[in-house]
Amino acid sequence: MSLSSMPTRSPREGRGSPKYVPPTVLDKDEPKLNGVVDGLVHARMVQRRHPLRWIAAGVILLLIAVVAQAVVTNPNFGWSLVGQYLFDKEILSGLGVTIELTLTVMVIAIGLGVVLALMRLSENPLLRSAAAAYVWAFRGVPTLVQIIFWFNLGALFPIVGVGIPFGPELISGSANNFVTPLVAANLGLGLCEAAYMAEIVRSGVLGVDAGQMEAASAVGLTRMQTMRVVVLPQAMRIIIPPTGNEVIGMLKYTSLASVISVTELLQSSQNIYQRNFETIPLLVVASIWYLVLTTLLTIGQRFVERRLGRGVGRAQPRWRRRRPFVRATSALH
Repeated sequence: MSLSSMPTRSPREGRGSPKYVPPTVLDKDEPKLNGVVDGLVHARMVQRRHPLRWIAAGVILLLIAVVAQAVVTNPNFGWSLVGQYLFDKEILSGLGVTIELTLTVMVIAIGLGVVLALMRLSENPLLRSAAAAYVWAFRGVPTLVQIIFWFNLGALFPIVGVGIPFGPELISGSANNFVTPLVAANLGLGLCEAAYMAEIVRSGVLGVDAGQMEAASAVGLTRMQTMRVVVLPQAMRIIIPPTGNEVIGMLKYTSLASVISVTELLQSSQNIYQRNFETIPLLVVASIWYLVLTTLLTIGQRFVERRLGRGVGRAQPRWRRRRPFVRATSALH
């Protein structure tokens, strides 16, 4: 269709009608406009250029190459010893203690954290104050100090027992027999982590719409039934991501137990390099196992997050190419 044959309107045809263009102007510019249209039809796609990205990528690749060259060629890393001790029986035993300690600590932390979170959300001021004081105290004292404190509990209470308050004791004995290094590590790490888990659970519960609790109350559910059946299942998609981070962090915090001679992964490595004086290779062995466990936990965390997030909110963002610019051919000029 020729541009000159397009219908034109008179200015008298109304305010909303197109502006009147004399036919002489269309006849004069018709070749140029037809060239523009043909150029747009035959336009080619041109990818947007990002020179700064290429420069940054080049710098990062250069740094990676420098670090890799230093790590591979430096004989002080002792890669032959790393391969020798990577699956050593003593290292694997310490690895098992690390995994066991992480699981038991997180069980203590999650269970106690849920209770503390519900206490902080209670309408009873005494419960709220007690939970707030616990979170304040155990979050404020460093974890290592708490571990050492529990390990030396026998100096404060030489004899500990279980019995009726202000009545006879049913079981009693030396505190050193009850509070072993492994028990002290569980208490120090678990009670400290419970303070953080309490805040995570509380934020997840507060993230659920208040109308959910009102609807549950309207159908006759008690407050505890509402919390257990309605609120907590919905709060899980808010609670799971930070909880996964806490589990990964706790896997590394278990190395603090080496201070009180718990034979976890780091302590096992220390025991070996104190005999053969090969400090760096044994630390590399411990680091490799920490990285392997962290990677596995990260994969599990991603799976659980996607499982709980199905049909709720936005999906996980995926990388996608940006739409390139359209550049017309020389017919535009």
